[in-house]
Amino acid sequence: QVQLVESGGGSVQAGGSLRLSCTYSGGSMDVMGWYRQAPGKQRESVAEMDRSGTPSYADSLKGRFTISREPGRNLMYLEMSSLKAEDTAVYYCYAERYPYQYWGQGTQVTVSS
Repeated sequence: QVQLVESGGGSVQAGGSLRLSCTYSGGSMDVMGWYRQAPGKQRESVAEMDRSGTPSYADSLKGRFTISREPGRNLMYLEMSSLKAEDTAVYYCYAERYPYQYWGQGTQVTVSS
């Protein structure tokens, strides 16, 4: 049984930082990452990391967001800095073990200007 649980969301002022955490269980994954969905918009990819630890980011977020993992502790993080109002969204942890995808319940991030 794969389970993903996000934490660390909240409210922050523009220019501030937050760190999201994802605790997962159910075995190793091929890819893990973060998506977000803003009100009235489609869910979009934020960052992901493959089994080798290679990260990739949405072009618009490079330099502000950093994804990392602690496989030994079944943890994944998303460090977010220089936050903007447009970063306000529900952030979802996801994992992929081919051919299946798994999702957390999401955590709200609200950035006020």
